[in-house]
Amino acid sequence: MQNRRVTTTLYRNGRIHSPADPFATAMLVVDDTVAWVGPEGAARTHLDAADEVVDLEDALVAPAFVDAHVHLTETGLARDGLDLAGTASRAAVLDLVAKRAKERPGEAILGFGWEEDGWPDGGAPTPDELDRAAGHTAVYLARRDVHTAAVSGTLLAADRSIARADGYDDGLVRRDAHHRARQAARSAVPARRMAELREEALRHAASLGIGAVHEIGAPQISDSADFTAVLALGADPELPDVIGYWGARGAAQAQALGAAGAAGDLNVDGSIGSRSARLSSPYTDAPDERGRLYLDAGAAAEHVVACTRAGIQAGFHCIGDEAVRVAVEAVAAAAEVCGLAAVVGSRHRLEHVEMIDDLLIASMARLGVAASVQPAFDALWGGPDGLYVERLGPDRGIALNPFAAMARAGVLLAFGSDSPVTPLAGWETVRAASQHRTAAQRISARAAFSAATRGGWRAARVEDAGVLAPGMRASFAVWEVPYELVVQAPDARVAAWSTDPRAGVPGLPDLSPDVPLPPCLRTVARGRTVYAAG
Repeated sequence: MQNRRVTTTLYRNGRIHSPADPFATAMLVVDDTVAWVGPEGAARTHLDAADEVVDLEDALVAPAFVDAHVHLTETGLARDGLDLAGTASRAAVLDLVAKRAKERPGEAILGFGWEEDGWPDGGAPTPDELDRAAGHTAVYLARRDVHTAAVSGTLLAADRSIARADGYDDGLVRRDAHHRARQAARSAVPARRMAELREEALRHAASLGIGAVHEIGAPQISDSADFTAVLALGADPELPDVIGYWGARGAAQAQALGAAGAAGDLNVDGSIGSRSARLSSPYTDAPDERGRLYLDAGAAAEHVVACTRAGIQAGFHCIGDEAVRVAVEAVAAAAEVCGLAAVVGSRHRLEHVEMIDDLLIASMARLGVAASVQPAFDALWGGPDGLYVERLGPDRGIALNPFAAMARAGVLLAFGSDSPVTPLAGWETVRAASQHRTAAQRISARAAFSAATRGGWRAARVEDAGVLAPGMRASFAVWEVPYELVVQAPDARVAAWSTDPRAGVPGLPDLSPDVPLPPCLRTVARGRTVYAAG
């Protein structure tokens, strides 16, 4: 068998974000590994050994972003479908549906992103209204949180079990009815087109400097064939890495599918926007509602025990405070059965973890549980006038997504988007965490960048990636930054040494709200270029 040829690439004349040498301007990559970082003068000694030399022209080279919570097929469908984010009324939604029906006659219409709060003409469109607007074409319109959808009568006729399922309410679908409606809508998209949309979504991620994504699959979201198709994309050397999590109870199915764990969207509860996140006390704007609990403590603990014994990660989707308590206590119960060392070594993970108090944060840290969180949620729904306060009241509403409290306690943070709930993003995610709408929960840009890069790798139990240093995986992005890099702190009380260039703290682009974010020039995954501008 012939050995594969090892390639060597020298990147020089740039700004390398590296703890190995904060003032480095060059980097040598051998195959898929960083071999050396250092100054321009020393780079000349590597010229003869390099198969390729890349002149960075003063660009910034930094670890590639890792999006730790993505639904890739749905992201592709959303990018191709109707963008309903920001629609101001039900009539506006219907106008967009009618326009799409004329543009693509006969095609099923999928849309994402509507939020009915503040609409002057009531709630979501009815099945009859959607049928009239679409000319009796199948229509599926997901709410922003993708826990509720509005569907047309034509789609309901395609699967009559939807209207009989739990969660159906006069054209609005939640819970099991939503799962059935989503599958019916997907079935209307040709398989070849679905495959194209998956790949286009992953290529789009690469164009944003994202070198890896965590695919969060589950039986209620898609079937196992879709999940394995997404994982297969990650094996393509021209695409970013894909690490998969399958949200079903027990370890056997996840292992059979090649997943990193039985984690992700194994739902303990739902979402705050749809009022299905499980709370310990009622919603402020719906006093008779506390949300749904889909897994009890005993079933959740059994799942963590099974995964710990199988040597894979367990995890849950948990948002409301009662759901978060069930999830954390399930991991603690597993530690009683399997031993604390085994649980800590498993690095189980929780997704979203939006409502959590200091006591449960401390338990997460003690149990070695990673928090896969989405800073864009706070940017979108936080603040005194946001959806969180509307649903939960001011005291609870401003206390969500406590990133600073988690970081102080030593909880491993991994940032993601939950795309298509919020768009795939890199620097926007870092900025959202450093500009948290609750000032006390802001973290430094440096800590946020780490959570958006190395944090995603560590949350997947990969320790040799996310840092540009010798021996580490060569997954990085090249950015056009036409100004000096800065060290930004969450507030003015930070010690002065950290912003002094003599401290050798690697700088980052200016993430102030009024400064344009840098464009990506190149993304490299495992030493191979997966995106190049132009």
